[in-house]
Amino acid sequence: ANAQSPGPRSQPPTSPVTGNAAAGKKLYEGYSCYACHGFNGETGRAFVGNWSANLATESSFIAFLRGRANVAPVQPSTSMPNFSANTLSDAQAKDIYAYIRTFKSHTPANVEDIPVFNQILSAARQPVKP
Repeated sequence: ANAQSPGPRSQPPTSPVTGNAAAGKKLYEGYSCYACHGFNGETGRAFVGNWSANLATESSFIAFLRGRANVAPVQPSTSMPNFSANTLSDAQAKDIYAYIRTFKSHTPANVEDIPVFNQILSAARQPVKP
């Protein structure tokens, strides 16, 4: 069987960033964002390489964080925690956004470009000895 390439990839946003990425890194770690998104946005609930509209601009990111801050819907649209302005200020959210915008995708365009993966596939294709 041929290896499948990842799904459609989207380009990172290019909108202006006003926050401080170094401060954002501390907040990203302090608020445990990495627990779901990984340390580089590429693991777990990944977004790097599949940038959503919620990450297109600072204002859309803040609106996403605040979207359910004071509401408890029966069917939440996401499992992401709510962050009210009392929990995370706009300035802090902009810092986190600035840090997130430094993330780069390290995923090869084709899985065929991953040497270790190819070694595993090659070994798996070997006939099984009785």
